[in-house]
Amino acid sequence: MHRTVTAVGQCLASILSLTVVLSASGCKDTGSISEGPQVRLSSLSVSEPGLQPAFSSATTNYTLNVPSTVASLTVTATPENSSTSITIAGTASQNLSVDLTPPGSSKDIAIVLTEQSGSQSSYIVTVNRAAPLSGNNELSNLTVSSGSLTPGFSPGTLNYTVDVATDITSVNITATKSDPNAVLSGDVPNSGQATIPLDGPGSSKTVSVTVTAPNQVSRIYRITINRLAPSNNANLSGLTVTAGTLNPGFAAGTLNYTVSVPAAVDSLTVTATKSDANSVMSSSGSVIAPAGVLTGSVSSSLGLGATTLFTITVIAQDGVSTRPYTINVFRDLR
Repeated sequence: MHRTVTAVGQCLASILSLTVVLSASGCKDTGSISEGPQVRLSSLSVSEPGLQPAFSSATTNYTLNVPSTVASLTVTATPENSSTSITIAGTASQNLSVDLTPPGSSKDIAIVLTEQSGSQSSYIVTVNRAAPLSGNNELSNLTVSSGSLTPGFSPGTLNYTVDVATDITSVNITATKSDPNAVLSGDVPNSGQATIPLDGPGSSKTVSVTVTAPNQVSRIYRITINRLAPSNNANLSGLTVTAGTLNPGFAAGTLNYTVSVPAAVDSLTVTATKSDANSVMSSSGSVIAPAGVLTGSVSSSLGLGATTLFTITVIAQDGVSTRPYTINVFRDLR
């Protein structure tokens, strides 16, 4: 489009985005000015979406942002005048596949139009190829609130086991991503924190933690949590008396003992130690060491020339297994 401009009192040296045609004799009272390129395209398109701004024949500079996975694109350019020759990226063509520079870089694709008269115009498409997306789908840490991971955590190790006590009903799991832009899923949400309810005593549950890298490649970590069954250990690990000597000597599997003391000993205390602190120890119907307490004792006076029976019963954590230990203490007459 042309328009005539009348200069009043001064010469026009230059105008942005305009081509000014002046007479050979210098500044005159009138001149001819053109907006945009002299040789124009009627259309311009690329095979990837997102050309900015939208095409206009008067606009010569464009940008296009593409993912790192796009290695090439096709540029199609059509001139307003069919006799105009076109080169795209230095190749005579109106439709050309152009290879892009490596991810994380930019490339200017020049479309040059040349008329038969020799007049030329250029359109530039600057293609910004994104940097490659991270493929880091590792955890940097993985912890449990009860028990210990076996083996110990390592980013490259995917499978773990954890043994927890029978009274543990849930386990808190904390997973930390190596790449903050990765996404956690599975049994642990992207926050990296989860409370996992366990099934009954003696059961196992497998927990999965999926880490998906920004490039959408995933890896799965698995934790098998074993909730132990209640112990059936009803053994003693120790048994002592304050006078005399156990006969036979103490052994966990031996349940019956005798002790002889002189007449001067008129009382005796038996002290027992449980193998499993979670068992319960009683004597004569009274608890002398509840669950969580390892040792207990019972005392009694001794009759002269008589035998006194001490019975210590251990009930295992499962409430089923039971072991009675007996000690017959004989006090001598002299």
